[in-house]
Amino acid sequence: MSESPYRSIAVAAAFSPRFLRVLTEARRVRDRFGSTLSFIYVGTKDAATACKYSDALKELQFPVDSAIHYEEGDPASAIIAAARRNHVELLIAGALEKEAVHRQFLGNVARRLVREAGCSVMLFTKPALKPKPFRHIVFMAEYSDHAQRALRRTLHLAERENCERLYVIRNYTTFDKARARRRGKTPRTVARTLDEEELALQEFVLAAGATPVPIETRCIRGNTGFAASDFIQAVEADLLAVPLETKAGADATLPYQSAWIIDAIPCNLWIIR
Repeated sequence: MSESPYRSIAVAAAFSPRFLRVLTEARRVRDRFGSTLSFIYVGTKDAATACKYSDALKELQFPVDSAIHYEEGDPASAIIAAARRNHVELLIAGALEKEAVHRQFLGNVARRLVREAGCSVMLFTKPALKPKPFRHIVFMAEYSDHAQRALRRTLHLAERENCERLYVIRNYTTFDKARARRRGKTPRTVARTLDEEELALQEFVLAAGATPVPIETRCIRGNTGFAASDFIQAVEADLLAVPLETKAGADATLPYQSAWIIDAIPCNLWIIR
């Protein structure tokens, strides 16, 4: 894939201890996609704010004339409004997570960005001034045209990150198994055995075309999404990519297999709209 999946990227960052780190991660993503990068700040534009941004742009060697979009209001609504008004295609932010019982939970702003933003969203749990490569990426597969396009976008990034392995996964529950057993009685039901699901997943990946990225397909057996979360943590994934198709006039809802992401985030998260 030579054409960039995103023409316009924006990073939303407040003056927090992670401010420069989030901007650095955004620069890395901008370079990988060859896109323009602008900044979203929630608050009033004044001399002090302009000076802080100017100093940050100089320190990180951003163009001094980089666009900064100022928006007032509650953080989530303001970020979403600024992204929409400026035709942003990929929004980058910190995850603002909270840790409890060995799991990381999305903060309120990040949760709303995942649910309500009209563009793709990439959230960083632990942004760094020297970003480490996305060595292991996990893609949550859905069998749709949108998911196929999302996989190609993921491969675009994986190739430029020299990704060591891309895992393409699906949840397979006992409910799926039971439906497969009963499909003879209900022929209209779309249900697959585990072997059939694994084959369908392989065919989904092959349809994306040739790539130098090593790919491994996995059907994760478990009755909750946290089985997938445990797998993502076990392979030490650096990025989780989730396709989310937003239909006009309808609220964006994550597929049932990945709805748990609204609450817990096992690593950096990329919602691909």
